[in-house]
Order: sequence, then C-alpha cells, then structure tokens
Amino acid sequence: MSILIDKSTRVICQGLTGSTASRMIERAIADGTKMVGGITPGKGGTSHLYLPVFNSVKQAVEEVKPDASAVFVPPAHAAIAIIEAIEAEIPLIVCVTERTPVLDMVRVRHALNGSRSLLVGPNSQGVISPGKCRIGVMPDRPHTPGKIGIISRSATLAYEAVNQTSELHLGQSTSIGIGGDPVHGLGFVECLKLFFEDPETEGVIMIGEIGGTDEEEAADYLKQASSTKPVIAYIAGVHAPTWRRMGHAGTVDVAGSATATDKINALRDAGAQIIDDPSLMGQTMRKTLQLIRR
Repeated sequence: MSILIDKSTRVICQGLTGSTASRMIERAIADGTKMVGGITPGKGGTSHLYLPVFNSVKQAVEEVKPDASAVFVPPAHAAIAIIEAIEAEIPLIVCVTERTPVLDMVRVRHALNGSRSLLVGPNSQGVISPGKCRIGVMPDRPHTPGKIGIISRSATLAYEAVNQTSELHLGQSTSIGIGGDPVHGLGFVECLKLFFEDPETEGVIMIGEIGGTDEEEAADYLKQASSTKPVIAYIAGVHAPTWRRMGHAGTVDVAGSATATDKINALRDAGAQIIDDPSLMGQTMRKTLQLIRR
C-alpha cells in the first residue's frame, strides 16, 4: 500500500499552464499519475497537455472530481490558491511553492481548521508513491516501489534517502516532503501515524533540521506510539551557527529554541535510531530490518 495517494488518485494542478508546472505535470503523467485537469484563471475552456483547463477549483471539482491538487502558484498567490482548494473540499493539497509569506500561511492554517483537507507544504518537493502517483517536483529517478516510508524537511536529503533505499532494493512505499517553512501543513507526527498504520511500510526514515518544533513533537509522539516499526532519524544542522539564518525559512527559531543536539537527544530518548552521517540512512535501515526478522 501507500499513504495519502495511490493509483486511483485523481489529481488537478493549480497553475497548470505555467512553465514549471507544465514540465512537472508531463513527468507525472508519464509516470502513470492520473491527472484530470488544471486551473488557470482566465484560461477556462481551453486545454493544456491534453487536459481540460478550468477557471476555478470549484469548477474542476464539479467537472472532474479530483482527490488531490498540486499547487504550482507563485508565492504572492500561493495561499489564496491553497484556501480556494480547501473551500472546494479537495482531500489532499500539495504545495511546492517556496517563499510563501508566513502571515499568509497563518491564514491557511486557520482555513484548515475543521476542514476536510490535508495540506502538504508549502516549500515541499511533493509526495510520491513510486509506480502509483507523483505530485510535486521530484526527479524521475531513483524512486522505486518498496517498503520504506520517508518523511523529510529537506528535498535534497530526501532524494539521498530515496537513492540509498533504491540501491539496497528496499524501495519506498511513499516519500513525503513536509517542507522547511515554519508554518506548514502535515508534520512528522501526522506522517508517522499514517506510516505506522500502513501494513506495507516496514520502516521509516525521518529527516529533520534545526528550527521549529516538529522533531520534538515527533519525539513526544514516539514515546507513546505502540508501533514496532523502526524509525531511523537524521537531523541536519549540528554545526550551523545559531545566530545566522540557514537556508529554509523554517530554520529560524520562530517557535522553540532547541538546537540540533536537543532534537537528536529527544528523538533518541523516544526510541528513534539516530545517525550522524546521511550516507548511512539506507544501510542502517537494512541492518535494522535484518535484525528484526531474525
């Protein structure tokens, strides 16, 4: 199985006719993703990539009944697009947009409260269940179907985990980029719960970084979770200067003041297996699964 998406997931794209969206949606279609339409205000009634284009998400819902939306909309309008999808009751919204204003995302979080929608992102590379569905900007390779769940704030390190698990013939059930922004949708806790409930996911690789409180919340959850599935965790930023903004907006401690070491200690105390070298993610998972099977 997989989480969030599968072969039957019907996907629309907000911002379909943009150059980046066009390129990535073409790849998704080639991968077997069931794309059913797109939204570009003012271009409704036309087609793009052989898909119908609508003026609004509401029109798309009425016509093609999507299960998910990929948001490829510039930062100034990304939150508006997400809220439009929430109001249209799209079950899953995946936003890849970087540099979405934090206050805009506060409004998005308010709109999500009590809604029927789940949000991944913004600043997410997306969600992929190899061979089933791909929503986002992930590279064509080296994703392969398998049994390892991957949750990451970093796109690059997620690709490294994917490559390692593919080379070791473990593969991925689903890989999720939760994004590095301080205000976002699904976090580690929600994704861990879904992976623990998925019968075909045998282990989880979790990649965090400095800033925010997601890792500490994950540690609190792991302490009370009943799952026996192994969690391998890598936290980036051990040597990052505490006074300097480092890449992702989420690395600024707008909430919480825990260092990378604090996060590592919290996760270790909660039962996660910590690695200090990202090149060991796949090897560590394989060895851990081998020990469990003995």
